[in-house]
Amino acid sequence: MEKKPINIGIVGVSGRGSGMLELMLDVEDVICTAVCDIVPARAENGKRIVENHPNYTGYPVTVYTDYKEMFRKEKLDGVYIATTWITHSAVAVDAMKNGIHAGIEVGGAASEGECRQLVSVSEETGKFCMLMENCCYDRKEMALYKMVKEGLFGEIVHCEGGYRHDLRDEIVLGRENIHGRLYNFMRRDGELYPTHQLGPICKLLDINRGNRMLTLVSVSSKARGLNEWIKNNRGEDYDLYRYPFNEGDVVTTVIKCANGETITLTHDCCLPRPYSRDYNVQGTKGIFREATEGELRFAIEGVTESTHAWEDFNARIEEFEHPLWDEYRNAGVKKGHGGMDFLVLSAFAEAVRLDAEPPIDVYDTAAMMAITYLSEQSASMGGMPVPVPDFTDGRWIDREPYRRGKYCLNEVCTDCFSDLKEAKE
Repeated sequence: MEKKPINIGIVGVSGRGSGMLELMLDVEDVICTAVCDIVPARAENGKRIVENHPNYTGYPVTVYTDYKEMFRKEKLDGVYIATTWITHSAVAVDAMKNGIHAGIEVGGAASEGECRQLVSVSEETGKFCMLMENCCYDRKEMALYKMVKEGLFGEIVHCEGGYRHDLRDEIVLGRENIHGRLYNFMRRDGELYPTHQLGPICKLLDINRGNRMLTLVSVSSKARGLNEWIKNNRGEDYDLYRYPFNEGDVVTTVIKCANGETITLTHDCCLPRPYSRDYNVQGTKGIFREATEGELRFAIEGVTESTHAWEDFNARIEEFEHPLWDEYRNAGVKKGHGGMDFLVLSAFAEAVRLDAEPPIDVYDTAAMMAITYLSEQSASMGGMPVPVPDFTDGRWIDREPYRRGKYCLNEVCTDCFSDLKEAKE
């Protein structure tokens, strides 16, 4: 029987949103009949993207500048939300209240109330809110997840990660380019963008399913990088040259988990540097370390020649390949940050189609987003520890079963890839 198309709308069609919209239309059986952006030109561009896509079949596409009107008028199964950080939750809440599953782009929360509302509305409506954390589906993250679950690292003791990305031009020119980062860096100070590496780490450590984050401390350096960039690229007459930016150039956050593990996160976007997510997984049998983007090293007892010398992880990644990436590479990897964008969109679309729990649920979403406002609290007190709320209200101790499948992030569901196994045989 032919599958019924699922209708996924989009709110926020800027640089990230427009790219993801085009990629989302590559996902099997996905259509988009409604696009929304507060900037009319961007909304119209979203319509053009849909109508010019090879999979477009001629259905009407309506343009909106008010997402609430779109939710009232359109019959949407799901919505992908790529607005500014401080509006993600509000749009998702309204979507769920209108019977629409929500997928929100990454970013941090401003308050505990924001996180609690996401959880309560999802529970009340039966609609999910999935954080679209694409890094959970990156090739190396999935290979490492599989290795951890197979016990190759032994018992995990410590993980590190970060968002270390020179974004000085994007931040400073936020007004000119209608980009929301600028105002956050002007007025906030903390771990503003925690989830890119925290997402994979949370799944490694079974956060919200047998483990949880308990407390964190966060410290922030001085803020100098943006002013220096303005001086060198816009001149001392630019109105923000002497602006006292709140966000420290480097923010370091340490999290303690219920099962004893520690997590270190680093936010570093205001100084010149190559991109890196600084992924580090360390257990009783070995270690993985991302030195710079693409430069991956590991040392594991019984796997590498020695634990006193690094080996190139890239040279052996196929040996540890997650079956999802095995299947993905055989089918031909799609574009989007090396392929992970297409996978997170596929995971979202599958959950929408099945009207079922997504691999990153609302409790995961709230827990990861909360790190931002908690970091702000700790940093404002000079690094004092603050408690991390339990958004499951104790259910993390013994949660209901998760949904298994190809995109599952709670288990490597090898049996769900029988087609690939048969093809290899």
